[in-house]
Order: sequence, then C-alpha cells, then structure tokens
Amino acid sequence: MAFYVYIIKSLIDQSYYKGFTEDPIIRLKRHNKGESTYTRNKMPWQLVYVQCFESKREALIREKHLKKYSHIQIEQLIQSSLNKLCEFTLFDSSG
Repeated sequence: MAFYVYIIKSLIDQSYYKGFTEDPIIRLKRHNKGESTYTRNKMPWQLVYVQCFESKREALIREKHLKKYSHIQIEQLIQSSLNKLCEFTLFDSSG
C-alpha cells in the first residue's frame, strides 16, 4: 500500500493546503465537495503536488515538514522532480 503527501491550491485565493492520504484523487474530490472544514471556504481546489511513500510514518513526517514551508518553497517544490502529479489521472467524467 502506498501513502501520499499532497498539496492542493485554492483557485479562489491561491493559498496552499498540505495533507496526507492513501488516495490523492478521492481526497481532492472530498475537498471540493466541502467535506473538510478547513478548506471549505476556499473551493475549488486543484491538486498541484503528490509525493509517494512506502510507509504511513514517512508520509506523516513529510507532511509535518511541508506545513512549515513558505509559499515560495511550496512553489519551488511543485516544480521539482519530487512532484509525481503526472502519475495521476486528473480528469473524471463523474465530476
């Protein structure tokens, strides 16, 4: 089983949210349905970063570090080779 750290970007105010999940696509859909209190008021969200880990522990440690990153550091990370976003299908006909 894989574990993921993800970053989503608000299309309203360009802010970032960092999180942990076992399925980044399903998690994005939940954010965009307003199921997260923290992100509900800044919908819609776009998935901009995904990094995979073999253990839940590794992913949670990485998430904790990312939460301390500045806006500039996040933007640099999104452009880095660590970003595995291209490995995910980001379109879905079911909305």
